[in-house]
Amino acid sequence: MTKVTLDMNTFKALASGSRLDILRALDGKRLNLKDLSKATNLNKATLHEHLQKLNEAGLVKKREREGHKWVYYKLTWKGEGLLHPENTRIVVLFSTTFLTLFLGIIMFVNYLRGYIVGKAVNEIGSGSTLLYEAESGGLNIIPAASQEFSQAPIANIPLENQTINTLSNTFLKLSDSKGLIGNKFNLQDLTWDACEDSYSFHANGTEEILNRGGEKVAEGVGDSIGNIPSEMIAIVHDPALQYIAIGCIIIFLTLLSIGIWRLYKNKEPKL
Repeated sequence: MTKVTLDMNTFKALASGSRLDILRALDGKRLNLKDLSKATNLNKATLHEHLQKLNEAGLVKKREREGHKWVYYKLTWKGEGLLHPENTRIVVLFSTTFLTLFLGIIMFVNYLRGYIVGKAVNEIGSGSTLLYEAESGGLNIIPAASQEFSQAPIANIPLENQTINTLSNTFLKLSDSKGLIGNKFNLQDLTWDACEDSYSFHANGTEEILNRGGEKVAEGVGDSIGNIPSEMIAIVHDPALQYIAIGCIIIFLTLLSIGIWRLYKNKEPKL
């Protein structure tokens, strides 16, 4: 609903108390001449004259149903805007409210999904792990086969007696990756997943030894026990996204309460 302009015809139409009564009677309704006559206590001839003036001012429009003899009258957007000047603001308020909710849901989904920040290449034969940093951040789908990583490793660490904690701490110490608001990541924010579909390896923050004798993943690490995958990706669940999501939900509930209150207060006509 756009801004209502009061021209000379509108002022003339509103100069009559009977016409104001007609506008109030049509508020939120669609009435025929008989129903309007009962609601306003005006005879049909007088009522028809007033409706013609209101129609010329663009405040009331009539609808004739095909195959029916009745003519129905209802308010135009201009007439509704005069009775309820807050309607436009309420529409904008509710639009902003649900936009905030949508943003909050997007942020929370991206927090749960996480995004790739690095890669670990386990060279079982040489007994070492090479750590690479992701070339670009972003809210990528996991695993992202198209993700590009730095050409040179940021670390070369021994695979023997290695734990997920040491792997994560080394990566966090040497990586330049930061969160959405420039925040640094903690150990609990980082998760390691296997790149190959044949593995269900998934680990986060454990002191269990990753490799004993160069063959097996220690019991208690991840979701399964099996050969160490040749490559693992480092996935970050940025807590900033979670905080933003919570903030959006709080703002949504606040705006929703204000919108419902203003909608209730705006039910009564202002004329």
